[in-house]
Order: sequence, then C-alpha cells, then structure tokens
Amino acid sequence: MSEAPRIPAKGWSKDAVLAALERFKQDDLPWREARTWAYVYDPGPEAEDVIKSAFTAFLTENALDPTVFPSTLALENELVAMAAAHLEGDAQVVGNFTSGGTESILLAVKTARDRARALRPEIREPEIVLPATAHAAFHKACHYLDVKPVIAAIDPRTFKADAGAMRAAITPNTILLVGSAVSYAHGVVDPIEEIGALALEKDLLLHVDGCMGGFLLPYFRRCGAPVPRFAFDVPGVTSISMDFHKYAFAAKGASVILHRSKELRRYQIYACASWTGYTVINPTVQSTKSGGPLAAAWAALHFIGDDGYLKVARTVLEMTRRIADHVDAHPDLRLLGRLEMNLVAFTSDALSVFHVIDEMKQRGWYLQPQLAFGDSKENVHLSINPASVRWVDALLRDLDACVERAKGMPSGALAAKIRAAFGEMDASGLGAEKVAGLLQMAGVQGSALPGRMAEINEVLNALPAPLREKLLVEYLNELFRQPI
Repeated sequence: MSEAPRIPAKGWSKDAVLAALERFKQDDLPWREARTWAYVYDPGPEAEDVIKSAFTAFLTENALDPTVFPSTLALENELVAMAAAHLEGDAQVVGNFTSGGTESILLAVKTARDRARALRPEIREPEIVLPATAHAAFHKACHYLDVKPVIAAIDPRTFKADAGAMRAAITPNTILLVGSAVSYAHGVVDPIEEIGALALEKDLLLHVDGCMGGFLLPYFRRCGAPVPRFAFDVPGVTSISMDFHKYAFAAKGASVILHRSKELRRYQIYACASWTGYTVINPTVQSTKSGGPLAAAWAALHFIGDDGYLKVARTVLEMTRRIADHVDAHPDLRLLGRLEMNLVAFTSDALSVFHVIDEMKQRGWYLQPQLAFGDSKENVHLSINPASVRWVDALLRDLDACVERAKGMPSGALAAKIRAAFGEMDASGLGAEKVAGLLQMAGVQGSALPGRMAEINEVLNALPAPLREKLLVEYLNELFRQPI
C-alpha cells in the first residue's frame, strides 16, 4: 500500500514541482491536438500566451475590496460595459463579473427571489418557469436557494421553448421566466420575443441564459446567419448571463451577469455587518477572488478584437454547417433540432450512439454523450471550435467508419435488465449498498471506469432521471477521496 500524500518535509525545487504537475496530466485528454469536441475553447497559442500573461500579472490582486485594488474595479466595469454593448444594452445596464455561467445563473435566481421577498411578500414558495431544455445550473440554483423549478414542455421538433406551455406553467408564485440563447443540448435560440411579451404581460422578470451563445451569436448574425433577437433589444428581457471563457476564449472562469437597471441589480448584492470582523459587501457569490480572470478576459477581448472574433465566427459557422449537412445526409444519423450556433446534436434510430462515441475515442476523438430526457433522444454532442476546424474532414471520415462498426455491436441487454429490476424504484429509498450493487452491475467498480462507456451510458439512459442522479452522486462521492 502506498503512503498517503503529506506536505513534504523539505521544499522541492521549481523543476521538480513542475515535472510532478506534468505527471498529473498524463491521463488527461490531449486537448491541444484539437480532437476534443467539448469543454475546451482554444484561441490558439499566440492568444493563449497573452491571456496567461495577463492572468498571472493580476493573480495576487484581490477583487474583494476595490478600495484596495481599484484596478480590479476598473477592469470589471470595462468588461461589463463591453458585454452590455455587445448585447444591445444601453447606458442603464449594469452587471458584475463572475466565475462562470453557474454563478451568473445563481445570481439571476437570487435577484428574482430577493426582489419577490421585498415586493411580493405574500409569496412563500417562489417558483421559476423553466423550459425542459434550460441548463441544469437553474435546477442547481433552485436547490441552493429553496426555489421551486416548474418545468414547461418544449416543441418536440425544434427543441425550442414553447411560450404557450410556459404561460400555462405560470402560477401566483411565479417570480421568474427563463429562456436560452442558445440551449446547450441542441444549439437553438428560444423564442425570446414571445417569452418577453409574456413576461411584460404577467409583470415577471425574464432571464436569458446566453452563457453559451451570447458572445458568438451576434457575430453569426453579422456573418449572415438568421439569428433571432434575444438580447436587451427585446422588450421584457431583464437580465442576461454570458460567458467570456467560452467563445471569447478568456481563461476559466469568466462570465458576466447583466441587469437592465441598478434597481434590479440591488437584489443581487449581499451585505453583512452582523459580526465582529470587517463589513462584508459582495455583489457576487465569491468574496475573495483573484484579479487574474478579470485581467485575462480583458486581455482576450483586446488581443483578439472585434475583427478577430468575426473571422473566427465565419470559419466556425462554415465548418458547423458542413458537419450538420453531413449528418443530415447520413442514412443512419439524424440531427436534433435545426441548430443556430456551433453546437451539433445528432442521434440514430438504427444503432447505439454510445458505441459510436466509444469507437471514435479509440481513434483519438472525444465526443460528448447526452442521455435521453423528455422529447430529446440520447445523442452525440459536438462543440465546434476554431482550433478543431482543420480536423473536420478526418472527423467525418472516422464518424462514418465508426457508425458502420457500431451497427454490428450488441446493445441494450444489460440496460433492459436493470430497467426491469430498478426502473420503478423510488430513488429516495435506495440505500448506498443497493446503489453500489447497481453500479457494479453497470460495470463501475469503485472509482475506476472501464475503457468503453457504451454499456454504462446505456444503463444510465434506461433509468429515470432521479435514479441516474442517485447513482452519479454515489459514484462521485466515491471518486473524490484521499489517494491511497
């Protein structure tokens, strides 16, 4: 048995430290090869160098207190101003820099909740209306903030929010409506104008989740793509979230939450003077936060520039259309939705897409699996990035070959057995021992995963969402533990 890690008795040399850190990466996906079609947004080595330099230049500056580090306040205000202009906002729009889309969304929900507490105190159990395609971060925010998510059906053909279904979901307890531009799973823009009109009619706040699409969509529109209106030029939109660390290529984590006015943003801010230490006043969830992500985001926007982003958008749009057209023409594959951004989701009615993903991984590609939910069948998800466009021809050739291989592979047998045994079980009553047994049946032993994931994904896909969540919580609880 190896000895558990301890703080070394004597400090290591710089070279030893850096070499050890490199060893930690040995099993990571080789994202610099640009064959990883998820999670990574790569602007290229030249921009990366500038962004990293900016990050380290402000690494130690603490944005907690702008009276000590006014540089962080200046950077944040400039980033918010650029984001507001990019999203059709006027001079009244305010906002704050956050650690990512989840924090931005959490703050949007907090704003709605605290505003309702102040102006509608009769609401004891606040609700927000979410299309079924709204990001999981909204469910997480509701979980943290004790707000009820009310799920509205979507159009099963376009995968866009259905404003009529959202209307039907509104109750006297509703405090917020949500739309996406774009929704992550299918890369489509919800009918924000219709939802905005509904928000005005019902005197409700409307948050647009532009974390994925908010930055790139305006450039796609300038490239001639028919992008629907979704930003502050739409009446009824009261707040928008937009990530810089996606298609603005800033270092993680970098996002922004924007509000139409200071009157709304007031409910986002937290203050505490009821203790013996310094008075706490936080516009975001974090208190202490490095100035590094602020500086890196500012550097990315200024180094790449509007012309650079427009060039990226043209290239990515062209490659996205090529991939979508190829999938559309394939006899065994079909697109889910008519994508409006550089996110492609496709499925198959003839074979297991999970086998396709495994086969592609054997050839050096990472494609993201998405499980079935509601009207959305299990599918393969691609995020097309500028660094990856040189691989499009090779990707499509390998995809065709892997589809052919997947046709001859068995699928579904174990999933059917587990669904029959556990599919009707109440997840809340499933103990840790039974969960461990179910994980072992699915091929998961302890904290290790097999090289092929198709059977595990098929099992998860066959189970209802609450049971999936239970299994994944137990697995993650096992995964994060002291190394031995």
